Amino acid sequence: MLVSLLVNSAVLLLLGAVFYAAPSPQLSPRSVPFGVRVPPGRADAPEVHQERRRYRALLLPAIAVLTAVSLGLGALTDSALVGSVAALALCGVAAVLWFRAHQALTRAKEEGDWYRDLRQGAAMDTSLRTDPVRMPWLWVVPSLLVFAVSATAGAFAYPELPDTLLLPERSPSGTVHREFATTFWSAFSLVLVQLAVTLTMVGTVAAVLRARADVDASRPRASAAEYRRRLSLIARSLLGVGALINVMLLGLSAMMWTGSRSGALLAVVVGVPTVLALAGAAYPFLPMARGAATAGGEEDTGLVTRDDDRFWRGAGTVYLNADDPAVLVPKRVGMGWTVNLANRRFLAVCAVLLVLGAAAGVVLALG
Repeated sequence: MLVSLLVNSAVLLLLGAVFYAAPSPQLSPRSVPFGVRVPPGRADAPEVHQERRRYRALLLPAIAVLTAVSLGLGALTDSALVGSVAALALCGVAAVLWFRAHQALTRAKEEGDWYRDLRQGAAMDTSLRTDPVRMPWLWVVPSLLVFAVSATAGAFAYPELPDTLLLPERSPSGTVHREFATTFWSAFSLVLVQLAVTLTMVGTVAAVLRARADVDASRPRASAAEYRRRLSLIARSLLGVGALINVMLLGLSAMMWTGSRSGALLAVVVGVPTVLALAGAAYPFLPMARGAATAGGEEDTGLVTRDDDRFWRGAGTVYLNADDPAVLVPKRVGMGWTVNLANRRFLAVCAVLLVLGAAAGVVLALG
């Protein structure tokens, strides 16, 4: 019961801290508070500060109430499901408050005509095509080494494995160990997942390196230089996260091959790589890593980044622009990139994946 209470409270408090900090200029682009594009001169407008204060003032009581309810019900039921339901409820509350702030700032921008008499423009860093940030292949090596160690260890362990294997899984009542018949596919299932994780991370980094740059039209050289530096950090970070996930999968494979049911060992095998992976994923977006632009002293061009709110839906979370050739574009909520859901190439890939998935389902059903 104590474990369930600690897990429930930790999840809610961590999630609450993330939602509380989400409107901060350190975690979301300064020029798009609550997903609304505003001129640089309005980024610190009273309306923006008012919506941040109101969002947080309403969010804090929701975090406190849901945490108290989760702890109370968790003590009565001794179920991890309570924390999951409370976390979903907190996500819903944060989404509603975010949407309300988004609507309020949209009205303020339209009523105040914030873009009146401003010269709007867009800037691009064409050097990302002629001299792109290179794939850091050395950072792929750790993932491949962990995969090789896992495959080798599995090859030695496979002949001595018992008839059934135990694999830990999360359930509403806690961690359970499910039995699987020992076959090549079950014994090496997590090793194959390691390979999939490595390929996915390499593919993701390749896509990110070709994503549309986030360049400020008022200071194009400085913002482009900073974008390239941060892009290199993110590429290494993603590949490092992939290696940590593979380490976790190696530990789970070892537990499965040895039949270990140790809860403490499972917590270490899953917890340590997860914490390190979260820290590695967050580091490129922290102020200490983002740093200052490297092209100092650049004169303001007199332009402001074009108001493109018409292409964004879902309070600045969904991008739809069929005329934009970019598949990945800078996010408005949080740091990183999001998918252009109207891009024809993206839609074609999704259609192919759906067809392949449906075909695989039919084959499995008939078999």
